[in-house]
Amino acid sequence: MEKIVFWKDRERGTIEPSLFSKTAEELAKELAKDHQSNKKANKRTQIRKFYDEVLRLDTEAQSQPEQWENILPRLHMLIAKAAYAQGRDLVSERFVNFIRGAIKEEVPEPKDLVVFASFFEALMGFYRLHGPKD
Repeated sequence: MEKIVFWKDRERGTIEPSLFSKTAEELAKELAKDHQSNKKANKRTQIRKFYDEVLRLDTEAQSQPEQWENILPRLHMLIAKAAYAQGRDLVSERFVNFIRGAIKEEVPEPKDLVVFASFFEALMGFYRLHGPKD
């Protein structure tokens, strides 16, 4: 999958219309394929850990926007955590690329983190459908 773009028009606050449907489902299917080729990678519980962390940081960013400069480095730490999980064969390279691309390129401000959290929620829903049944 190519780069995921959150905004149709960032300045106007217009989210890409198919982000939470088509894009999320396509990524879920690709992550599910990665799991089929490596049964250890991309288990729902592992993906859920990253989702939970994004939700926690989003909640913190929305309740304390003045702390964004302290929250953003912790969000970037998820890239390192994903790389570590990949090194342990717990997530696929595609999942790491998703985390890296979303955080580095699409989340410079708290409003972007809200969209990232919502996208991740949609991804989790589709992954439940298309992903492993364990």
